[in-house]
This record gives sequence, structure tokens and C-alpha cells, in this order.
Amino acid sequence: MKTKAAFIFVAPEADPQKHCAVIESPVIELSVVGVKNYQEAEEAAQKLVADGVTAIELCAGFGSEGTARIARAVKGKAVVGAVRFDLHPAFDHQSGDELF
Repeated sequence: MKTKAAFIFVAPEADPQKHCAVIESPVIELSVVGVKNYQEAEEAAQKLVADGVTAIELCAGFGSEGTARIARAVKGKAVVGAVRFDLHPAFDHQSGDELF
């Protein structure tokens, strides 16, 4: 059975309905979803776990608070990890915590 995992990225004007993809490999089914803020990320994460995702990786745009919000949103139904930059280059060298 394949592991279902996801990567959520946050970017201005991202639309989770349009900016999404599923990548299949022999052992992992990876869903990629773009969102424009933390609230959309929480909603996307909840939908992903409802679809069987058990591991979620967050892009570096998520600060510490954003990562904690996603972990709370999935309520232990998936492990949550994050790629880290102190200050994200795509956000004019700010943390997502400052923006969202």
C-alpha cells in the first residue's frame, strides 16, 4: 500500500483548486497544494487527511506559528514537518508569521 503524503506551499495568489498536483511513485502518492494564507492551509490540510494523507510537509513560508496551526488543524491524524528558512526570499525576507 502506498504512503499518502502532501506538500503545502504558501504564496500570494495561490489557489488550492488550481495550484495542485498529485505525483505518483511506486511507494508514495504525493499531493502538492498551493494556498495563499494559513487559513487556507488549515482547510487544505484537513481535506488531505480526510483523503488518507498521513504526512504533511510545509514550505519554508510557514513560520513557527503557521506550522503549529497546521499541526493543530489535523489533530494528530498526520505528522507535520516543515522546510525552514529564517526569512523566506519569496516573501521579501519575512516569515509567514509576519504576513499571515
